[in-house]
Amino acid sequence: MPTRAAPPPSPIDPAQPDIIARAAADHRREGLSAALGAYVFWGLSPALYHLLGHVAPLEVMAHRIVWALVFALPLVAAFGQTATLLRLLGSPKVLLVCTASALVVSINWLTFIYATGSGQKLDASMGYYIFPLASVMLGAIFLGERPNARQGVAIALAGLGVLVMLVGLGRLPWIALVLAVSFGTYGLLRKIAPAEALVGFTLEVILLAPLAVGWLAWLQWGGTGALATGTAIDLTLLLVAGPATALPLLLFAVGARRLPLGTLGMLQYINPTLQFAMAVMVYGEPFTTVHALTFALIWTGVALYAIDPAALRRRARRVG
Repeated sequence: MPTRAAPPPSPIDPAQPDIIARAAADHRREGLSAALGAYVFWGLSPALYHLLGHVAPLEVMAHRIVWALVFALPLVAAFGQTATLLRLLGSPKVLLVCTASALVVSINWLTFIYATGSGQKLDASMGYYIFPLASVMLGAIFLGERPNARQGVAIALAGLGVLVMLVGLGRLPWIALVLAVSFGTYGLLRKIAPAEALVGFTLEVILLAPLAVGWLAWLQWGGTGALATGTAIDLTLLLVAGPATALPLLLFAVGARRLPLGTLGMLQYINPTLQFAMAVMVYGEPFTTVHALTFALIWTGVALYAIDPAALRRRARRVG
């Protein structure tokens, strides 16, 4: 019986590698644009809460939660995530983790609102510089992720910067420490929560919403809240606080899916750098010699953490 001849190989489109390369480049560009948008948004956010500095921080946060939920729920439906959200709402384990993450992020939000509204934006920016180092420390404590010698020195330098401020100015930069530890703890909890960014965020604000609505209703009943006494500008800014909370998180999620983790990690310093520049150049917060020494130690620690000499050598060998 004669054997059947093998079919001829299908021709390969010589343009196919270029198409794939262009698609990958477009994918990275989209991720870069989204991540930059998120970090710039976060970096400029003190301007919003500065304008709301005359409103009690707890009331601002309550509005932020309520309007963020109003903004997020239609997005969950638009992206076809309603079934996922309902499934997670029925899981006691997920609700426990998300309740913890919601409480931690609410502490972070409240502290940030207070800091930016009360003229302590420098301390807020310091907190987000320290945050990656706090994450390494929390990972070592709770996940057994032992920091290497370089990371240990970086953490020690940040700690020394805090000590310099304590001795030089006679006060502990508690705002920076609370922001760094709370956001680091939030990242730790979100790491173990089985929910992507939009659904996880929506679940958190759902859990916080009853308290927020109750507090706003109490203020309204007493005639002391912004809904009763605020100007049209106040009410507009409070309404904007919701989307301003959710939108950068969505942009960040897009960037996280399309960019390498190292690139995403380096871009995160855009946020505290913008906050630092605004605090000193726009709002005229005092920047003393003690501040300069404190930030110099923290920046050195951050640089030591962010720049891995071994990775640079490997990259140089690949290029060579």
